[in-house]
Amino acid sequence: MTHGNGTRDGGQLADVSALRPGGHAVVVGGGLAGVTAALALADAGVRVTLLEGRPRLGGLAFSFQRGDLTVDNGQHVYLRCCTAYRWFLDRIGGAALAPVQDRLDVPVLDLARPEGRRLGRLRRDALPVPLHLGRSLATYPHLSLAERASVGRAALALKGLDLADPALDTQNFGSWLAAHGQSARAVEALWDLVGVATLNAVAGDASLGLAAMVFKTGLLSDPGAADIGWARVPLGELHDRLARKALDSAGVRTEVRTRVTSVRTDENGGWSVQVPDETLEADAVVLAVPQREAHDLLPAGALDAPGNLLEIGTAPILNVHVIYDRKVLATPFLTALGTPVQWVFDRTEASGLEEGQYLALSQSTAQHEIDEPVAALRERYLPELERLLPRTRGAGVKDFFVTRERTATFAPAPGVGRLRPGARTKAPGLYLAGAWTATGWPATMESAVRSGVGAAGAALGALGRSRGLLPDFFEEAA
Repeated sequence: MTHGNGTRDGGQLADVSALRPGGHAVVVGGGLAGVTAALALADAGVRVTLLEGRPRLGGLAFSFQRGDLTVDNGQHVYLRCCTAYRWFLDRIGGAALAPVQDRLDVPVLDLARPEGRRLGRLRRDALPVPLHLGRSLATYPHLSLAERASVGRAALALKGLDLADPALDTQNFGSWLAAHGQSARAVEALWDLVGVATLNAVAGDASLGLAAMVFKTGLLSDPGAADIGWARVPLGELHDRLARKALDSAGVRTEVRTRVTSVRTDENGGWSVQVPDETLEADAVVLAVPQREAHDLLPAGALDAPGNLLEIGTAPILNVHVIYDRKVLATPFLTALGTPVQWVFDRTEASGLEEGQYLALSQSTAQHEIDEPVAALRERYLPELERLLPRTRGAGVKDFFVTRERTATFAPAPGVGRLRPGARTKAPGLYLAGAWTATGWPATMESAVRSGVGAAGAALGALGRSRGLLPDFFEEAA
């Protein structure tokens, strides 16, 4: 199947000998990092071939068909401060399909409270930082008056941390919170509410450096920084269809179902990239694949400590999908306390469901559930949804299924910062990209896009091309 401009699924690769000025770059991996690197290189005049082993682009943020519905493998959101991912959406023509809410507003239901008094909200006012969250915090019903005051003091202490201090990466966020007067309840009802969703780890398991980065950037940098955006269409519409269209328009040759078996230098000082039945010659190679895959493809000597890549742990995310025969949730999403349920999103319209309602539960830090049978998860989560959403009581369940990403993110554990490599390797012309590389961000779509731009920038310098067309969002969100 051809997707314009030489894109194909399997078969023989097209001729790669007709170099245009700027050299030839091969990008290995068609997730957000790889697509971004390919676009950034092509925009600067480099001829690019993008290779992806799967039959689609998008990496771990993708869609699939289930009957008549288009289902996302997991619920992905981003924040207004995610300037790189927002640039990516603009670049592929998808910004209008994944808008940001006008103003941060998160409904938080606490099942430990009586019905009718369970709802709290985290929202911002149009005031400067940190006053923008002041009224919301002052009236947040899930914390005591003393806990609310202590949260304010901890936030100010967090604002004073220097994100460039490598010592932050050696400490865990939970211990820091405890040392700054945060009760177990405050951690559960506020810090982990945000941290689990953004870091995929509870505070005690998270690097203080990464946690501080999330909270400083999202909540303490700009009043609108934490406003939430999400796709109103299937992720595949953005990360596969529109991404392919943008790649085609930029002149990138995109090859899916094409697994790279080796990457090595050739006798001319360039690179040879081996795929089944074909060898591609390149002036630069970007490895935009998961850390273990990158480790296996790296030539000897490319990194001082390649074993570090294998030490970067992974963390799973479980998504529970429930389709009801009627509408049971009145808001686009909510989050919950006092229940295993973390975040619930309405995916009815995006999936193409015409009757009833489709809810997706995004369950981070799912180490203990990721391999549980569907029947056990159904037995656990349907009653929890009945506790959480009264309208589900008596509603018919038309479908219940789960999607599992066992290595959804890298684990943001203390010490991970020293394991994350930068874009450049010791092998001239070979670069790394991926959310797991040293972007300063946790494993998010934002980190993936930043890594792709960083790798492209490093490659352009080596190829003697101008980096003037690269997006300049690094300072903006620092």
